[in-house]
Order: sequence, then structure tokens, then C-alpha cells
Amino acid sequence: MDPITNRCRLVFLTGALVAPILLTSPAAAQTSTLPSETPAHFTPATSSFDYVRRDVMIPMRDGVRLHTVILVPKGARRAPILLTRTPYDATATTTYANSAHLAPNLAGYDNALDVIIPGGYIRVVQDIRGKYGSEGDYVMNRPLIGPLNPTKVDESTDTYDTIDWLIKNIPETNGNVGILGISYDGFEPLMALVNPHPALKVSVPMNPMVDGWMGDDWFHNGAFREQNMPYILEQEATRDNSVKWWTDHFDDYDVYLDGGSAGDLGKAHGLEQVGFWNKILAHPSYDSWWSQQAMDKILAAQPIKIPVMLVASLWDQEDIYGAIAVYKAIKPKDTDNKVFLAFGPWYHGQEIQDGSSLGAINFNSNTSLYFQKHILGPFLAHYLKDGAPPDSVAPVSAYVTGINQWEHLTSWPSGCASGCTIHPTPLYLESHFKTGFTEPASGGTAYDEYISDPAKPVPFRRRPSQPIGYVAPLTWEQWLVDDQREASGRTDVLAYESDVLTAPLKISGQPIANIVASTSGTDADWVVKVIDVYPDEVAGDAKMGGYQLPISMDIFRGRYRESFSTPKAITPDKPLLYKFALPTANHVFLPGHRIMIQIQSSWFPLYDRNPQTFVPNIFWAKAGDYQKATQKIYHESGNASFVELPIVR
Repeated sequence: MDPITNRCRLVFLTGALVAPILLTSPAAAQTSTLPSETPAHFTPATSSFDYVRRDVMIPMRDGVRLHTVILVPKGARRAPILLTRTPYDATATTTYANSAHLAPNLAGYDNALDVIIPGGYIRVVQDIRGKYGSEGDYVMNRPLIGPLNPTKVDESTDTYDTIDWLIKNIPETNGNVGILGISYDGFEPLMALVNPHPALKVSVPMNPMVDGWMGDDWFHNGAFREQNMPYILEQEATRDNSVKWWTDHFDDYDVYLDGGSAGDLGKAHGLEQVGFWNKILAHPSYDSWWSQQAMDKILAAQPIKIPVMLVASLWDQEDIYGAIAVYKAIKPKDTDNKVFLAFGPWYHGQEIQDGSSLGAINFNSNTSLYFQKHILGPFLAHYLKDGAPPDSVAPVSAYVTGINQWEHLTSWPSGCASGCTIHPTPLYLESHFKTGFTEPASGGTAYDEYISDPAKPVPFRRRPSQPIGYVAPLTWEQWLVDDQREASGRTDVLAYESDVLTAPLKISGQPIANIVASTSGTDADWVVKVIDVYPDEVAGDAKMGGYQLPISMDIFRGRYRESFSTPKAITPDKPLLYKFALPTANHVFLPGHRIMIQIQSSWFPLYDRNPQTFVPNIFWAKAGDYQKATQKIYHESGNASFVELPIVR
């Protein structure tokens, strides 16, 4: 091939390549794209649904709009409204199954299906301000307008404004509204009792957050609930809880032990970026910041304007304090029978789940279903439905564990059936690790002792310690009924046991720990447990042989022996009385069983470790502050330790 021929070929090829480019305009390039297959707006086809869903933004008095889901049963007319206000995503809690039927969509958290569905209620769930679809700023358990809240809005005003909008904009309603919820959602019905809207006819706080320092989520008698740190981070770091706590161990025991103090662990996780954590760090003691937002104290100063049913769980692993505390605060001024109480053998929120069992304990019936059908359902219907169906609910509906039956009373705990009375009776600790109802005589051993080592704290349940969680394989909801044999076999736990009971023994109310103890340190924690010890063998249920079932147990931080607001160092090696109330019980110890009292000085990692040397703020205890201590529990004449049991006779 000669050079001329090659040159001609090059010209020809070059022209072929250039020509198409010159012929293609920008407009032609645009017309070659495929049109989108996604419509600008999609309208779901819901004509076959048995409910109508409305997503709305309800304006509050300050202009902030709150995202609200309204579910109206198809064909509803003059139906009452059941409202829940939540920080846990209104959309998710009302679309559990993405079903054409209302019931499956409400099968998740906070929906009492056996009341809502057959009752024909309009279901309303709202994101509180600052969470998920709602506008505004989020504040954990936003306090009432006042010293802790300089704004013009709080959870009470938001509830009022929401109800006002609902009754004016839902044509299918009869204008009667009830509010109910569990846990944080149970705090909201308490706030609704402050200056309630006229259309609010009833409030049902279930397992509510009431006093976060005394005995609900954040502290128990001054001991910090360290395993709640992930909740604080995830709840406050973002509007939609998308930021998650990270871990570097499978066993939570190692996570918190290696983390050092709670303050140091929080700093390692970036927790100081969220507001509520900094408030906890600044208020380790029970100062006015805590007491001014305690709902039992707030409601004790409020008139009782609408009926309220407080719902509690005997084994509530999160908020065991609140419902009973509010009942005790407001019942004495209840002159026209507006205050009701119901409690069952449940974990936190189990009253709307299957209540047939809890852990290894079986109740021989679905206790939650009974509650919904025979207590909650009739109560709501009486106050919310047209024609006011008869009020058949007793002032107190109390489940008796041990014998597995309901009792219906006039008050609690003094209103026990058949003319019985409550007799506060000391169950004394004795020599040789025995208990009895007779005060120890002189001449026995003065005390028992153990070494409490912060480097090896007592696990609150069998290791590996699981994080908080309700989805299998996590069993957080069961820890309050865990078999306590694991603890009773440790050298740093003292276990005192009664003789075998020959007759039933019933307790109704709060046991009171009266522990005379000394420590070689200058601070200490005291954990006291009341336990039902099953017979060595149980016919028909082999796994329950020797089971040590907790009935009532709690922790007390020694620095608060004289004052919850002003911590003081403990005088080393001096016997001192530590007196504190344990959670409510309504239990029968059966013949053949024994009563056990356990005492220890750590409950980890549920609660942070006490360094056992007095420091101004345990959140910032240093490695050198954590020291072993010798703990002595006294049971001699004049220095007798006991647990006062509210015995029914």
C-alpha cells in the first residue's frame, strides 16, 4: 500500500468519525433519555381498607406543627378518640404490618388491641415536638412551664392544643378523648392531667416515667442506671434515633467495666454532645432540678379533674417506681372516686402483650388479656362512649402472685378483701444465715461480712450480660424474675433463709429494708432482695425445683443515708442504719417454700460501680478511687437488721 492510498484512507475514516458528532444537537441528546416511571405523586389505592388513614401536621400555640397519624375505622360515627403521644415514631407504631386491616397495623408497641379494635375507637398517635415527623426542639421529658422551662409550651399545652384540633377536625368523633401510653408514652398522660382540655375525659398512664432519680429510668436511690446510657445517646443524638451506641465487647459487663466511670465511658462515646447527658452529670444528687419535675409531686399539688387509671407492673424492669408513687400522692385527696389503680404480674408494658408467663414463671392464664377485657376496656368505655356503659371496674385491680389470681379492692394496700388488715412485721436476719420473726437475742454472732471489690462487681444477671433489648435473643424484660441462685453462691453476697413455711404468708405493699451495716470504706451501695425460694423439687415443673424468685429488690447508695440532696462520706467501720423502701409486692409465699433475704454491694452493669471511697461526683471517679471494702451486716440485739414485710392477716 503506497503512502497516497494510506492518506486517503485516513481522510475517509476521520470524516466518518466526525460527521455524526456534527449532526447531533443538544436538543436531540435530551430527547433520547427514557422518561421516569415514578409518578410525581402516587395515590395509594385504599378503597378495600377497613380504616381511613390521615397524616396531618397539627399547629401548636407557638406555631410549631406536630406530626399526627389519625386512624378512623371505616364507617365510624360518633366514635371516641384514643390518643397516644410518643417520641418513638408515630408512623412506625401505626404501620406495623402495612395491612389493609387496622388490627395488624396496631399490633406493635403501645396499642391495646383487645380494647381499641372491638371498641371502635379512633386511634391517634402523635410525634412529640422535636422527634421524627414533628417540628420544634426535643427536650427529654420536657418540664412544665416554669423554672426549668422558660418557654410558653410544654407537654401539657401540646396535649391541650392537639385535643382542641382533633375534636374540631375529625367529623367522625363524639368529642370525647382519652389519652393512654406506656413508659415515656405513659409520662404524657400524666402531663395531660395538668390543666386538661374539657374534651379529655380519661387518662391512663401505664408504667409511666415519674421520678427519674428516686426509682425510675435514670437512678434508684442515688445509684446510676449505667446501662441506660445507650438509650440517652440514641434518643437525643438525632431526631429519628438513627445514631446508635457502639460497643467493642459481646458482654456488656466488660463494656462498662473497661469503660471506667460512667462519665469516662460517656465521653468515649461522644455522649457529652447531647443535652440530657450533661444535665445528669451536673445533677448526681436529688436537688431541685429533679424534685421540681417529679410528676408525683406535681400532681399532688393539682386538682383531680378527670378520672385516671394508673397501671403498674410488679416486675417492671424500667419504671417500677412511678405508677405507685403517683397513686400514693393523689389518692388521699380523691373525694369523688376518680383515681384507679391496676397492676399485674408483668414486665414493663406486658399488659398489652401476652401475659401468660414471664421468664420461667407461668400464670396459668393470659393475665394481660384479662386486664384489657375486664378492666381497661370497661373503664374506657364508661367515660368515653355515648350512653356511658356501666362502670364495673373496682378502684383497685390487683393481681396476687404465688396463687395467680386477681382481687378487686377499694384501695391499696389497706383495702384488702374480707376485712383483712396489713401488719408491718420485721423479718430479722439471724446468725448462721437464718431469718425469723423474733428479734435476735444477745449471745449470737454480731455480724456477717464479705469483701466488696469494684474490680469484680456482682453481675445483676448471669453473664454474658446482654444489652437492653426486647427482640430475641435478648431477654432484658425478664431480669427481675431471674433465678437468684447464681448470686447466692457468691462469697460477696450474703443470703439469709427462713425455715420451710407450713402455712401461706401473704404480703401486700412495699417491704422496708432496715439494714444495720458498716463498711471499711467511706461510701458503699447496698442491694437488698426479698426472694421466694421454691421447694427443692417441684412436681410437674422440674426446672422450678429450688428456684429463687425475686419478689422485691432494689439498691441504695450509702452516701445518701442522711439526705438525698446532700451526700456525705460514711464513717468507716461504724454500724449505721440504712432504711429504704423496696418495690411494691402482692405475693403469697406458699407452704413448702422459704423466704430469703440477699444483701450485696454491687449490681453490675445495670448500676454503676460505687468506688467505695467518697468522691464529690461518682461520674468522674478515677481508677485509684475504686477500692476493696469489708462490709459487715449486723444481726445482734440492739443492732438488728431486718426487712419489714407488709403481712396480710
